[in-house]
Amino acid sequence: MKLWKKAVATASALAMTFTFTSIVFPQSANITDTNAVTDDTNDDWLHTDGNKIVDKDGNPVWITGANWFGFNCSESFPHGLWSADMSDLVQSCADHGINLLRIPVSTELLYGWMTGNPASASGINPSLDPYHTFNPELCNPDGTAKDSLGVFDTLLECCKKSGIKVMVDVHSPDANNSGHNYELWYGKEDSSGTMVTTDMWIDTWVWMAERYKNDDTLIAFDLKNEPHGKRGYSAAEPTDIAKWDDSKAENNWKYAAERCGKAILDVNPNLLIMIEGIEQYPKTEKGATFATPDIWQASAEVSPWYPAWWGGNLRGVKDYPVDFGNDAYNHQIVYSPHDYGPAVYAQTWFNKDFTTQTLLDDYWYDTWAYINDQNIAPLLMGEWGGFMDGAENQKWMELLRDYMKENMIHHTFWCINPNSGDTGGLLGYDFATWDEEKYGLLEEALWQDENGVYIGLDHQTPLGSNGQSLSDYYGGGGNTTTTTPKETEPTATTVTTTETTKNTTTEPTTTTVTTTGTTKDTTETTVTTVTTDSPTTSKSVTTVSGDIKTGDVNLDGRVNISDLFQLAQYVASLVELNEDQLKVADVNGDNKVNISDLMGLATLLINN
Repeated sequence: MKLWKKAVATASALAMTFTFTSIVFPQSANITDTNAVTDDTNDDWLHTDGNKIVDKDGNPVWITGANWFGFNCSESFPHGLWSADMSDLVQSCADHGINLLRIPVSTELLYGWMTGNPASASGINPSLDPYHTFNPELCNPDGTAKDSLGVFDTLLECCKKSGIKVMVDVHSPDANNSGHNYELWYGKEDSSGTMVTTDMWIDTWVWMAERYKNDDTLIAFDLKNEPHGKRGYSAAEPTDIAKWDDSKAENNWKYAAERCGKAILDVNPNLLIMIEGIEQYPKTEKGATFATPDIWQASAEVSPWYPAWWGGNLRGVKDYPVDFGNDAYNHQIVYSPHDYGPAVYAQTWFNKDFTTQTLLDDYWYDTWAYINDQNIAPLLMGEWGGFMDGAENQKWMELLRDYMKENMIHHTFWCINPNSGDTGGLLGYDFATWDEEKYGLLEEALWQDENGVYIGLDHQTPLGSNGQSLSDYYGGGGNTTTTTPKETEPTATTVTTTETTKNTTTEPTTTTVTTTGTTKDTTETTVTTVTTDSPTTSKSVTTVSGDIKTGDVNLDGRVNISDLFQLAQYVASLVELNEDQLKVADVNGDNKVNISDLMGLATLLINN
């Protein structure tokens, strides 16, 4: 069984990494699942106090979590559950000190839940077969697969048992593996042709707040992932970009966030409300507004606009802070920027031998760090991460990690999933094996005591097998001792001169890894382009001929994992195959070569 899982995981992972269209899983009938979990104690809600997040007794906490995407994608469930048991994966996260999971979803998914038409999650293929038991907690009593809402409720149950808290993030309006590329929270049709409106977005959030108001496993809502858009050069102010001002325009992100956040808190006043930034902000000190056109080829000094990563620009808070209308509600506001390194896109602030101080001076401080420094509100870095390149990208990750650690800035690492095209993940493609080097970088910024014991956010349940609860850490409540991360020796940052492959295009690209739901298109000031290992789009052609047999895609006389890899590249249109190769690649004999043959080849490898 483990061998089968590994083969399927390999095939699925290759397909999800290299293809530009989603895998379509067989659908099962919708199953109505049980009600949401109820927490008998319900005492783990968090609130803000200046730049701190505190528990019910006023004790400071430190949210140090990670992202796990998939609910936001067309698959409608967290990725990796085709090869890993949910309970094992969640427990492993807890054992590794992750005290919160940020779970991306779509408004389309929530709308289906709200209206009683939850999307299927049959691609998990759970089984109660005693000989091939797989994800049994995702089966209904009759053995059928739970739908997506049932999977989500089971995720909450697993997190509750492991001492992990959950934050939900609306990643996109529609259930789309590249839906994050869309700029706004409204104005996009879902897969059924239904237009996602601002009111629908708010209504689905309110429904979530009502359904889970008695379960403090779900403690935070991230209203919208990376609202963005650039002003452009036209005289007319565009309406398809997210802006931040004092207007009541529908595309005013501040106004929309206020409407949505207040409606949520009217139902459950205990939820933390995460508010991300936008992309560009006008230089208001020079008289610029969102009506001011950009200047063609203007230098950074001349341009009337401040750039940022998508979701990263929180300059508007100083001019127009979010206001939910009363003091209690405002003590639930957490600002949540996103930040990435030069391997994702070579922003201008990386065009030097950058240090913590240059990053603060050139970008961090005025874009988001001032909010924490001036005690305005807490910050939670909703996305940060990247590849361990042994060079500048790793240097940036270490600098940001250390800055967040020193300033107790909350954060959720991007991501657990290995199939994030521009960052990679904490797990390997089996969704079980941890990347120890990358985890080692993150681990230094996970909340732990002076003995290195991880600290959870639940007052009763310890975090994982070897962690502790809040009550364990604070000794029963009422302790106002300042929480600090475990002391570690300063990390020496070594930058090598080894060249790494990066996307060097100066124009935005639209090529994305569609199964991640996380890749970032890149322009001069945004992060969303995904590349494979090389920015080239040329295809290679194998011309070897000779004796061939089914599955021997590379025609070397053997059928093994190399053939699986090459077939995945062909399905992704990254390589071409000759006539002989196409014949043996048609594993299922239907005169077509596609994802079905990829999965068939995985089966063939097991059987042989």
